[in-house]
Amino acid sequence: MLKNKFFLTGLFLLVLIVLYYSFFDGGNLTSGGGVDEVIEPETYRQQIDAERKRKDEFFRTSEQSPITDKDAFKGLRYFAPDPDYRIPARLEPFADKTQKLVIRMTDGSEEVYDKFAHAVFSLNGETHRLLIVKQGETYAIQFRDATSGQETYGGGRYIELNPDDVTDNRVTLDFNAAYNPYCAYNPTFACPLPPAENKLPIAIKAGERYH
Repeated sequence: MLKNKFFLTGLFLLVLIVLYYSFFDGGNLTSGGGVDEVIEPETYRQQIDAERKRKDEFFRTSEQSPITDKDAFKGLRYFAPDPDYRIPARLEPFADKTQKLVIRMTDGSEEVYDKFAHAVFSLNGETHRLLIVKQGETYAIQFRDATSGQETYGGGRYIELNPDDVTDNRVTLDFNAAYNPYCAYNPTFACPLPPAENKLPIAIKAGERYH
């Protein structure tokens, strides 16, 4: 069984590079993805929409796509881009840098990741925490929320973080970039399941949908 492309691969590295340069070209930002970044909302929505079109084209044409019937593929489903779901977070790193997390996969196997930090953020007046895991130089969050199994994939969604944007124990969580794992579209892929502590009690109506 194929492993899900959870950490940075060609597609998501390309996504980050494209977003990085499109942000600078827009002329509305103070930095390339950090917590002090200032984004004009309409420009931001246009950038997100453009990136989603590029991902649809990748899914429609690439040999690495999880879509088996590409002729019938009509594009992925998303919530509308919403700058309010681009949220600054405070990081609480683990004092013990050797802590590991065993994550169960959808095929019953297990993988081991490094525990990096908890991201603490506020949404709708409430404080929430999500565990960030690390593999190599890539940081990511696997999470479920109140939309999981309803509007989004029941197995949870992922957010990948650019390590260059993790500074001074701060980072921006952009839930508009939350995406479904490949196993949501093709059961021959094995995908990591979110740890129990990363189940949010609220609905994150941002990012990739499933229904």
